[in-house]
This record gives sequence, structure tokens and C-alpha cells, in this order.
Amino acid sequence: MIRALALALLAVVVTAPAAHAASPVSLTDGFYVDPDSNPAVWVRDHAGDGRQAAIKTNISTKPIARWFGAWSGDIKTAVSGYVNKTGTKLPVLVAYNIPGRDACGGHSGGGAGTPEAYRTWISSFASAIGSRPAVVVIEPDSLADFGCMDSGKVAERTAMIKYATEQFKAKAPNTWAYLDAGNAQWVPAATMAGRLDSAGVRNVRGFSINVSNYHTTAASTAYGNSVSGSLPGYTKPYVIDTSRNGNGHNGEWCNPGGRKLGTPARTGGGAEMLLWVKVPGDSDGRCGKAPGVDAGKFDPQLAFDLVYGY
Repeated sequence: MIRALALALLAVVVTAPAAHAASPVSLTDGFYVDPDSNPAVWVRDHAGDGRQAAIKTNISTKPIARWFGAWSGDIKTAVSGYVNKTGTKLPVLVAYNIPGRDACGGHSGGGAGTPEAYRTWISSFASAIGSRPAVVVIEPDSLADFGCMDSGKVAERTAMIKYATEQFKAKAPNTWAYLDAGNAQWVPAATMAGRLDSAGVRNVRGFSINVSNYHTTAASTAYGNSVSGSLPGYTKPYVIDTSRNGNGHNGEWCNPGGRKLGTPARTGGGAEMLLWVKVPGDSDGRCGKAPGVDAGKFDPQLAFDLVYGY
């Protein structure tokens, strides 16, 4: 009897969410609006453009995640500088520097040159946040984008992401970090649950869905519930990127037409949070409606069209 009780208590300890000093939501009073986001900078610089008012009202004044990668320079300086200026608001950050990034799509290739370089980078990222409250999405697409990788590369990537979860658990106690789980039509839920488990999702708050994609909140919620329910002996909360899902998915992923802004950042809404992770107006790559715009670069026409669903 005593042994059975001890085993039961041990199971609770093993499967419980990672400990945090406090919820970053309770430590802040709403999401941070970045005055230097790509849309905000464009709005400041283009007062005479006929699209400016719509982009300002509907996009640049909304909470949007800040993405960090090799372009950010010294990552510790970049991340600490960002979180330290958010005051009482909750910042949302994206770590996007995994080696071999976007292996299948190719439009957002790059990342740290080696696993060793990545481990140094992501450790510095977590240290830079420290005790500040924050939300972090870890490496969009990285656990879904296995189709163009051999088993050795998959194992290598999984180990890097697991290391990232350990760093956030150890060094950023008031951060809710989420491993990315692709989208509702990419990887079967049970398969994704296995990948998340292997990559250390137990160490962090949960997982993210639909980053930089267009699937509806309803479809993403159904997928998220299925993924969480398929985890081995525990469940995890999830967040959904709603930045461009207002008209749902039309079968295209790279700057498709006819898409629309979704619900702005909020807690709840079917998931733990609805977030604008992808910056509305930032290109997916040289494709679709923006064949001349590199991935991650802001295009005002893409942004304007998202406001009205064009």
C-alpha cells in the first residue's frame, strides 16, 4: 500500500508542468505592443501612403511577437534589451535560429551553423530573459519539418530543441515557453505528440500551433486538443497563431491571396492564448502574392490585403 502510494506520488511529480515562480500573465497587465515592429516602422515612415491608416489601426497598434535569429546580432544584448523595455506588459518572443531551418520549404533557410553554436545561442537567449515575465515560441516548424531530413539530422535537431527546453526551465523561471507543433494539416497528432515528448515538452509550458499559417482557430483547437491528448501520460496547454487565419486556409501556405487577419492576442479563446506570432505583412518568401519579397521582409500590400481579406 505504501509502495503504491509512493509510486502514485512519483507519477504526479514526473508529469506535472514545469515549475515557475509565477505565471507571466499574472505578473503583467496585457500584451506588449512593439513600437519598432516592421509594420510600426513602416507606418511611421509612410504617413502619406493611402494604406497607412488601415495598417496602423488594424496591425501596427496590436501586440505582435518579435522574432530573433542571426540578424539580431549578439543575442543576449538583443533579447535583454527587448524584454527590459516592455515595462508592465507581456512580451512574446520567437527563437528562430535552428541549424538547417526550413529544410523542406527553403524560403527561410539558415540558422546557427552548428549544434554547438545553437546551444550557445539558445542558452544566451534564455539567460537574457532571466526572471522577466515572457512568452517564447521555440523554433517554428522545427519538429514538423522532418520530411527532408535523414534520421541522423532528426535526432540531432531533437536533441538541440530538448537542450533549449532545459535552458528555459533553468534560466527563465517566469517564461512560458512553447515548442512549435506545426499546423492542423501537417503532421498527424499522435506523431507530433511523440516528437514533442522526445524534444522535452515536459520541461516547458506547452506547444504552439499554426505559426505563420492560416488554419482556423477551430481547426487548430481540435488539432491541439488531439496532440495534447496523445502525449504519453500527461497533457500540455497550447497557443495558436491567429495573425492571418481570419478566412482560414485555402491549401496554399506561401503568401496566398484572400487571407485575413484573425483575432488579436488574448488569453483563452479555445487555447491557452491566441497570439499574433507571424508579423502580418511580413512575407513568407518569394512566392504567391509577393514574388519579389524575401521571407521576413515587410510588404505593405500584403499587410493591407490582410486587413480586408483581399
